[in-house]
Amino acid sequence: PGLGVPRRPAMLLGPWLVAAAAAAAAAVVAAGAGAGCPVLCTCRGQAVDCSGQRLFSVPPELPLDTGNLSLAHNRIASIPPGYLACYGQLRALDLRNNSLAALPAGLFVGARRLAHLDLSYNNFSLVPADMFLEASGLLRLDLSHNPGLRRVHPDAFRGLAQLRELDLSYGGLSAISLDALEGLPGLVGLRLGGNPWVCGCAMEPFLKWLRGRIQRCASDSQLAECRAPPEVAGAPLLSLTEESFQACHLTLTLDDYLFIAFVGFVVSIASVATNFLLGITANCCHRWSKASEDEDI
Repeated sequence: PGLGVPRRPAMLLGPWLVAAAAAAAAAVVAAGAGAGCPVLCTCRGQAVDCSGQRLFSVPPELPLDTGNLSLAHNRIASIPPGYLACYGQLRALDLRNNSLAALPAGLFVGARRLAHLDLSYNNFSLVPADMFLEASGLLRLDLSHNPGLRRVHPDAFRGLAQLRELDLSYGGLSAISLDALEGLPGLVGLRLGGNPWVCGCAMEPFLKWLRGRIQRCASDSQLAECRAPPEVAGAPLLSLTEESFQACHLTLTLDDYLFIAFVGFVVSIASVATNFLLGITANCCHRWSKASEDEDI
């Protein structure tokens, strides 16, 4: 009995080692999530601020738990494909005032929680189909102040059923497909002012939709004005009524075509008769003139 080895401390050592290992693992996970703040950036909690640093490219790595990322006021012209794939906690991304002309396909794969995206003050000329397809959780999208933005594809906003606010103001849009907006059932805010809208016949379906949504969709449509055609230049979009597009619905009936054909026939006959009479008159004048010359001789 005196040579026996105590067992009780050894029994307590096992649980202690397990607890120590768990604590160490948690510390490693926490360090991996909170450490590694990019150079020239400021990290506070889940917010990473890299704005105004004259960056020409995005930081190569971010903390894995990044929830709010600001890359505003830099000189970034492109973003690598799959850049956001590892940041599943990202909820807000600010890319305003850069030199972006396009986004890579699949950029938002993995960013399912992204709710706020600011792409204003960039160089976009086109919003292509399915540009935001993977960002199905978007609530607010800002594409304003892209002066070169000329076209929005009809499927540009496909998949954004939860989108509530869309800013397309101060671009170069002269028209927009109604299909691009009809697929946004949750939209409650829409900004369109500052674009050179062409309010011709093709604009009527969009304006009809806009008038139907204005009561439940906050809009700056009173600031949105027509640039053309000349007869409505400077007029607010919503000042145009159904009567403004009456000429677009004028159609000719069979009677109209028959009347036009009859008038054309009469005019043709009258023209032929007039030419015939002028010919006879000219011939008579010629003969009379010749007869007068003969008498004088």
